[in-house]
Formats: sequence, structure tokens, C-alpha cells
Amino acid sequence: MDMNISARIIITASLLAGSLAPLRAETKEAIKYGDFEHWVTRNIHESAVIGGKTKQVYEIAPTATINGDTPYRNRGGSPWATSNVMAKVAGVTKTSNAVFPDARPGGGRACKLTTMLEHCKALGIINIDVLVAGSIFLGEFLEPVKSTSEPYSKMEMGIPFTKRPKALEFDYRLSMPPASTGRLYAPGFGKQKKYTGNDHAEVYIILQRRWEDKDGNLYAKRVGTGREHFGKDTNGWVNDHRLTVHYGDITSQPFYKSYMGLIPKNKSYYARNSKGKMVPVQEVGWDSPDATPTHLMVMASSGSGTAYIGTLGLTLWVDNFQLVY
Repeated sequence: MDMNISARIIITASLLAGSLAPLRAETKEAIKYGDFEHWVTRNIHESAVIGGKTKQVYEIAPTATINGDTPYRNRGGSPWATSNVMAKVAGVTKTSNAVFPDARPGGGRACKLTTMLEHCKALGIINIDVLVAGSIFLGEFLEPVKSTSEPYSKMEMGIPFTKRPKALEFDYRLSMPPASTGRLYAPGFGKQKKYTGNDHAEVYIILQRRWEDKDGNLYAKRVGTGREHFGKDTNGWVNDHRLTVHYGDITSQPFYKSYMGLIPKNKSYYARNSKGKMVPVQEVGWDSPDATPTHLMVMASSGSGTAYIGTLGLTLWVDNFQLVY
């Protein structure tokens, strides 16, 4: 055989082997219960003063049924919390449910997140509507909710985590209402307002390195970021969608958008400090690109704006959350 041909064969084989190696090396780690095949159904009897109906409230955890108004805590090792909650205000029990199990074509189940109004009428005296966006996140929602003020203080966001994934992979589907729907602000008490332009659904993965000072305050630097808004009807499922995790300060990158930035102090998420107290996690800067995180946050939501504002009927389905390495 001609030596030049032999050399070309060897070089080509080496290049092919090199190009295939990353594919063989890639691994995926499913987020526990992120296939949404298992749900807890809670049957909660609301107070007679607001109608006394029994409502179903869903949580992501090993299949079970819970009857009664017992405050929910994560079960069976599930890392997922939802915006579905039970509230008790002035002795009145009220539920909210905007996250549902839903069948997928061909079999199996997915998670359905929708933006809707929760109506509350009490003896003709109180007649309010609260806009709720369906959301799921890694962490815990603290029940019972006792007011609509400071919504993030009722959510413990994030779970301990020290790995460095390169992407979050998931399936999704989006149903977007007509553009004329716009956005509605409905906080319950106070005047409703309408705005032009529809809201977006969103999914994000955020890696943080957190620490606590001597006074119990929590701080964090941003290690990794993957965040995407979804605003177009998909007309079906989009499978194996990847959200790349970008490490370090990404503000000068061409793909950077303002919503990928650091979490403002006045919108800080909360977590428990070493004393067991819920305090805001103040994100104070970007970490080095090679930093090791301490916490992972993943969220999917049918809204992307301020609490109590969104587009009615906007619906996001998600399924099969995995971390890619």
C-alpha cells in the first residue's frame, strides 16, 4: 500500500476517533421524579365561608392520596415543589392549583403548568381574584401560606449540589393565547391592571456557591447560568431540548439577555440558614468559571414576570428533566 495513503487512513481514523470520543463520554443524570409519572393527590376541603368545596391539589412525589388540610412537605425523596398550595388566612382554608399531571400522546404523563385566576368569594363580602402562574422548582414550598405578601419568602429555593453539568435537557410544549390577550395584574386585594404584550413561559438552571455570615445572612455568587424564555406556540412537543449551562460572568457574551443576569436584591429567593430561619439569598456577583457550586436551582413556569402578573391561559408542558455531563 502507498505510504501516503496509509498515512491518510491513519490520520482520518484518528480524527474520527477523536470526534466520537466526546459522544461516547457524554452522560445523563435524570432529576428524580422529573419524568412526572408519579403524583400525590391532595383532597382538601375549603372553608364553608368560601363555598366549602373539596379541591384537588397535586404534588410531584411517589403516588399517594392525602385527605385533609395537613400542610404538605416533600415526600419520598422528591426534590420538587410546586406553586400548588394551601393557604390559611384568618382561619379560612383556601387552595390554589395551577400545576397538573397530564397524559402525553403515546403514553406516559407530563407536567402541565398554566396561568389562571384563583377566585375567592366569602359571604358576598370578599370577592377577589389572584393571578397564579403554574410553577415547579427544586426546593420546598412552606405551608400553610398566610398572606400574599413577599411570595418568595414562602419558597425555599434550591437543593445542595456540587457537580458541574454542561446542560439541562427536557421535553416541552407551549400553548400561547392570542396576542390580544395581553397581561393581567391581579394581586387579590387592589385594583387589577392590564398590559399589552403577552407574557413568556420560562425554564432555568442556576448554579450558586452560597455561604453564611456570622449573623445568619445568606449570600451567593453565580457559578453557572442557563435560562430561556418561550413565547411561541410549538404546535406539539419539542423533545430533547437543551439549555446550555454557561459558567462564570456571561454579561459580555453575545447570547446574554437581561433576564439571565444576577437576581436583584429586592427579588431574592429564600433559603434556610444554619439556625433554621428563612432568609433571602443575596446574589452578590459572578463566580469564577471553574468554581464549584454548593446549590442547584431548576425552575419551569408558565410566567416570567413579577408575581401576580401574566397571560391568562398561557400553558407550558414539561417532561423528562435530565442533567447532561
